[in-house]
Amino acid sequence: MKTIRVIVEGRVQGVCFRDNTYRQARQLKLTGWVRNRRDGSVEAVLKGAENNVTTMLEWLRQGPPMSRVDALSTSEITTNEEYTTFEVRY
Repeated sequence: MKTIRVIVEGRVQGVCFRDNTYRQARQLKLTGWVRNRRDGSVEAVLKGAENNVTTMLEWLRQGPPMSRVDALSTSEITTNEEYTTFEVRY
């Protein structure tokens, strides 16, 4: 299992980015969360099989229609938090 923290910058708020991220993550059987940040970026924590996390990162680099991804940063993290599902946080 791999756990990654992701920050996505660009036109990623107001374009259903979180909702589409939620759907894609669930389809890939990832756990974790996604949320909007005050600075206009989107943050996510992705946990799952390495190949599924890699597939999700490839998807995040493109984003859903109407979004524009200018930058994507990732860092592998260690956390004691147990994720049982993928959720949208507010």
